[in-house]
Amino acid sequence: MEKSITLNPIGIVESSITNRDDMPTNGIQAGIRVFPPYVGALERIEEYSHLWILTWFHQAPRDVTTAVPSKVNPLSHRFGVFALRSPSRPNPVALTLVKLDRIQEYTLYVADMDAIDGTLVIDIKPYFEHDTVFSPRTPQISPLSVNALQKTLLKQALTHHGETCPDLLLAVRMALIADKLLGYIKSPDVQVQVYGSTCLADAIQGLCRARLANPARFEFCSSFIKHSIWIKGNRRLSISGVRELDLKAFWGLPDYQIFEVAMEEIE
Repeated sequence: MEKSITLNPIGIVESSITNRDDMPTNGIQAGIRVFPPYVGALERIEEYSHLWILTWFHQAPRDVTTAVPSKVNPLSHRFGVFALRSPSRPNPVALTLVKLDRIQEYTLYVADMDAIDGTLVIDIKPYFEHDTVFSPRTPQISPLSVNALQKTLLKQALTHHGETCPDLLLAVRMALIADKLLGYIKSPDVQVQVYGSTCLADAIQGLCRARLANPARFEFCSSFIKHSIWIKGNRRLSISGVRELDLKAFWGLPDYQIFEVAMEEIE
């Protein structure tokens, strides 16, 4: 059995960030420059919208086996690094899902890249349909900051729905309220009902990962009103839109100026 391996980098990350502590949780736009001996491996890669990028996080400590996801939530539980995406680990190989924006010569320009400038790229793999697990079981590691949670939910909603629209923004605001009042909205014991547009329903389903069956915890009814109901245990949270959206002022308005929110106990 081999006791060591040899990796030859196939490219390098070109990023505006040079210190790993400055990297946003959701990554940034960056370039991946592929070295000349490997450019032939890029043939037809433009047919994919998303790619898996494997990199070597050279600044990360390698003597760490447990960590708190402090960048996301410093109050979170401690996990083994094999149960986290922590950059600090025995072999700091990073796996990042990026959106391919364009290719120019031998450089891939991507979104959501979380590697700093000069990071060596080990491999590039396409994202396939069978990579998707719509409703996985995961522990709750929600961002402690409301602004960070908002950015995370916006990214998740956009990834699922495919475009930014007024009802996607409404869905994110509803999800923020539900997360605050009920807790983890992806929990398998949260049931969700949506009344409104297909855009609203699609975005909320993408955020809560609730299925129509197996188990059934999501319902949708087309309606002119914009309303969502979230049920967890004996608590029922109702969130109704009460005004037309002013997109310029949307994120600056308090919840009570956009929604009617009601919580009740049920049998």
